[in-house]
Amino acid sequence: MSTFIHASAIVHPDAAIGDDCHIGPFCSIGAEVRLGAGVRLDSHVVIDGITTIGDGTHVYPFVSIGLGPQDLKYAGEATSTEIGLRNQIREFVTIHRGTVGGGGVTRIGDDNLLMAQAHVAHDCQVGNSVIMANAATLAGHVEIADRASVGAYSGVHQFCRVGYEAFVGGYSVVVKDALPFAIIQGNHAKCYGLNKVGMKRRGYSPEVIESLNHAFRLLLSSKLNTTQALERIRAEVADCKEVKLLLDFIEASKRGVVK
Repeated sequence: MSTFIHASAIVHPDAAIGDDCHIGPFCSIGAEVRLGAGVRLDSHVVIDGITTIGDGTHVYPFVSIGLGPQDLKYAGEATSTEIGLRNQIREFVTIHRGTVGGGGVTRIGDDNLLMAQAHVAHDCQVGNSVIMANAATLAGHVEIADRASVGAYSGVHQFCRVGYEAFVGGYSVVVKDALPFAIIQGNHAKCYGLNKVGMKRRGYSPEVIESLNHAFRLLLSSKLNTTQALERIRAEVADCKEVKLLLDFIEASKRGVVK
């Protein structure tokens, strides 16, 4: 199928544009940009650097992707941005390329929704089916696991991780790792336990929900320290794979976890 490029758009002749793309008015596409099939850029979109955008992604007006990071150490090195399939990137979102010191690539997976004014800084690694609400902000080197949600106007500190299916409420400030399956809220953010409503909506069995709820009670509501709580969890509910994921996440934490 044919690709449409508006007469006012500036597309470098070396850019690779896939089939059935739509490049709207006043877009600017750099030389090392690669657009997959069916990518739609509505208008006033700027994409530069070594940037790949996967099939079926829809980019709304006034978005900036792949420009240099807001890192004073960056000196123009050849770093990149990778965006997967079927993403929705709404108005005024900014996504910056990686840095050499952070691995060299900012990466966003498939089927994500980045609402208006969200920001993904250099070297972030965002998984699949993630929701970033309006003006949610990731500092550099942040990792967001699959199916997590970051609420409106929330900020995640550099080098923090947000776990699988974690729910970060709006206007939160996350300065440690946010636990998988948890509700995280506040400034500074605290953990308010298992996101039971979210788990029910996503079809988890009552047995899995109860096992995770027991693990969260040991972590948050008992008088045990984290090491003691982990030992109890292993002894009592470690046969649940979701609990195992929670344990692995805590044990891999370098900044500590939100409790």
